[in-house]
Amino acid sequence: MPTLDLTADPVALTAALVDVASVSGEERVLADALEQALRTQATHLEVLRSGDAVLARTRLGRPHRVLLAGHIDTVPIADNVPSRRADGIIHGCGTSDMKSGDAVFAHLAAALPDPRHDVTFVFYDCEEIEAERNGLGRIEREHRDWLDADLAILGEPTDGTLEAGCQGTLRVEARTTGRRSHSARSWLGDNAIHRAGEILDRLASYTPRDVDIDGCVYREGLQAVRIGGGIAGNVVPDECVVTINFRFAPDRSAEQAVAHVREVLDGYDVTVTDLSPGALPGLSAPAAAEFVAASGAEPRAKYGWTDVSRFAALGIPAVNYGPGDPNLAHTREEHVAEDRITACTEVLHRYLAPES
Repeated sequence: MPTLDLTADPVALTAALVDVASVSGEERVLADALEQALRTQATHLEVLRSGDAVLARTRLGRPHRVLLAGHIDTVPIADNVPSRRADGIIHGCGTSDMKSGDAVFAHLAAALPDPRHDVTFVFYDCEEIEAERNGLGRIEREHRDWLDADLAILGEPTDGTLEAGCQGTLRVEARTTGRRSHSARSWLGDNAIHRAGEILDRLASYTPRDVDIDGCVYREGLQAVRIGGGIAGNVVPDECVVTINFRFAPDRSAEQAVAHVREVLDGYDVTVTDLSPGALPGLSAPAAAEFVAASGAEPRAKYGWTDVSRFAALGIPAVNYGPGDPNLAHTREEHVAEDRITACTEVLHRYLAPES
């Protein structure tokens, strides 16, 4: 089992975490190493193992509790492990999404035995794959009290900027039907692919909303992301399916998002295939407002869905804040700037350190 030094510079710790491969479903070695490090180097923390997730928390009786959460899994490796450091950059799978955030959190777990707020650390598994395997879901079912907090901070890549809340996401299939015939006798058929043209026209002319919530502007989008139809090169198709993704502002509930898309596609057979609600920013909550002030950053809306939505569903304000660049997540060229790691560490240390 690899040995992790939580007291090391978070930059070096990032490289160490990257060097322990942890593709989704294969996080056990890294989870073992994190658990061992927390139990031996952060003895002021209560530590819990849940599957391949590792949790730790203070119990100091502070009036507020802050939760720092980061997933330890990565997408499949693309010849980019072990890590490589050059010119102030760490290259490697997971550097941006999100082992640099994990390194910041793990370092703080050891460096702050007496924080001003009680703190819970959650290093969880299987975030990058299907939602039913996400370690946060298991923790919620089996150890619900461990997720209680006045603010949750997820170390998702934000390039050192505070991104509040998140968009909801909805995928539907809109289906058209026709009549199959030989393409040489096309007048005997009714082409379902041609019928899908009206769906595409509606999407192309759709005007999305921009929604300002707590000073964060969420931009909606309704896009066709896949189209399928036809069975052979000489057959008029009798079915066509258009897959559509709606990224919606968190002022809409999941049910309202579905109703809106059905209204836009009125007259067509619409089937919901995936749905996750968004998360409101919640920046007016005291612990969140304090963190905004400590970060010195201008909060912006999170474009995309993250696990902040899970915390919002529990009534817990949540933000995304991490050193990685979201544009580099899941790429072969994934990397993170060392100065971003240092800056994020300093902000969180300033926010959590005891008052002098």
